[in-house]
Amino acid sequence: MTAIALPYARAQRVINPWLLAVVVVVPTFMEVLDTTVANVALRYIAGGLHAAVTDSEWVITSYLAANAIILPISGWISAHLGRRNYFILSIAIFTISSALCGIAGSLGQLILFRVMQGLAGGGLQPSSQGVLLDAFPPEKQGAAMTVFGFAALLAPVVGPTLGGWLTDNYSWRWIFYINIPVGLVALGAAWALVRDPEYLQTQREELKKRPLNFDYLGLGLLVLAMVCWEVGLSKGQEWDWMGDPFWRVQTLAIVFVAALGALIYRETHIAAPVISFRPLRERNFAVCCLIIFCAFGVLYAQTTSLPGLLQSLFGYDATTSGLVMSPAGVGAVILMVIVGAILGRGLDARWLIAAGLLTVAAASYWMAHMNLNISVRQVIWPRVVLIAGLSMIFAPLSVAAYMYLPKEMRGAAVGLFSLLRNEGGSVGTSVAQTLQERREQFHLLRLNEFLDRLNPAVQSFTGQTGAIFYHFTGDAMKSGQMAIEALQSARLRQASSLAYFDVFWTCSILAGVLVLLVLLMKRSVAEKGAHVAAE
Repeated sequence: MTAIALPYARAQRVINPWLLAVVVVVPTFMEVLDTTVANVALRYIAGGLHAAVTDSEWVITSYLAANAIILPISGWISAHLGRRNYFILSIAIFTISSALCGIAGSLGQLILFRVMQGLAGGGLQPSSQGVLLDAFPPEKQGAAMTVFGFAALLAPVVGPTLGGWLTDNYSWRWIFYINIPVGLVALGAAWALVRDPEYLQTQREELKKRPLNFDYLGLGLLVLAMVCWEVGLSKGQEWDWMGDPFWRVQTLAIVFVAALGALIYRETHIAAPVISFRPLRERNFAVCCLIIFCAFGVLYAQTTSLPGLLQSLFGYDATTSGLVMSPAGVGAVILMVIVGAILGRGLDARWLIAAGLLTVAAASYWMAHMNLNISVRQVIWPRVVLIAGLSMIFAPLSVAAYMYLPKEMRGAAVGLFSLLRNEGGSVGTSVAQTLQERREQFHLLRLNEFLDRLNPAVQSFTGQTGAIFYHFTGDAMKSGQMAIEALQSARLRQASSLAYFDVFWTCSILAGVLVLLVLLMKRSVAEKGAHVAAE
């Protein structure tokens, strides 16, 4: 052990890992929260900054794009700058940019500050996960990933609720201001407690002896690919995807494929890549990446679709719809603690992953069979089961993903895993929106097939409804017209609800199919000495 590394190693041993877990997870929670907290406030942001609602969507797109750019290169930055230094710097810039977002005077300023926020926040997820992996021994990795799961899984659930409440009761600016006190406390705690382990100290000292050969071309290709990807996902439905007459989506798709292909080729053929794809060669890690991508796609698809259903068809405001979704978070916390304890007792993570995916599939199937006459309780319980299933997946996936990877590859692996988790959420949101809008048109046409004046059911409905309206208006012609409008309103409501239920049905099928991927994984037991050889 070198003289430089010795103080760090001693400091790391005397620090309670659970205290360290709280320190690194809290700022990560705030960063993940910011991916969804602004979604419910877009029309308020547009009104406050005198911009179009469609333009306000760039507030979300810019943040996600900046996150996507920084996540895969976080391993390189951490190795050269030091993980502790990078983590502290990320907290500081994230807090400052949050304050700037709150005082932004125009949409352009807000988008710029959101880019800064996204670039800084992108370093928090992989850094905190890396700290947890190093602070806990192998037999407690499940518990460590459970703590991280509180941030990665609960933040998207809490985000819409908190954002709606702050916007309705205060101002949209407070969705950014709340990061400031949390960021300042986290900054002080991280400065005092977070230390780099010995192997990272050694790695950094070795890198200092080499000339800095930064892969600028690789970074440029990454930026180009991720910007095209995020813009395409965000604006695809608005621009009619591949039917875009102005060829915006088609151009973005072509540039994305070309840039990604060039990026993969370059990074796998140079000695010092800015992004290392080597972790994907390990089977467990690759399968876990695919599962987490799809699982978070399901989470975000349902997290965005369910509030839309409640607000558009049930008349809930943002705060009320958020409160309906909140009980799921309580169950998730309890279950994640139980799952962490079970993993520590030597249960194979694969069985928990499979059970969690089946639970998600069952909950999504349950939600797909809802109707417009359900009570609040009939919305809450399927959501509780859904988040419970996802809670069973997260920690086991994180344990299985890194079990067979050497420590030296963790930085790159954590960045890739976090990137695919975030991008799964982006894809899920975009696919859910597209599916809902297009299936609504489909159901409108199908429901219209038999709604003609010769249909006895239509005649009965318009006759009875018209009689009710006539009782209030005394105008036979106007009452007949109002009955037709009531029938049209019912048709629109039914078509919209069926479209939302189709989204839930699709999520159920996807979760069920993912169970088959578990069969490709290797034995994944978080026990002492389980992966010493791999390290």
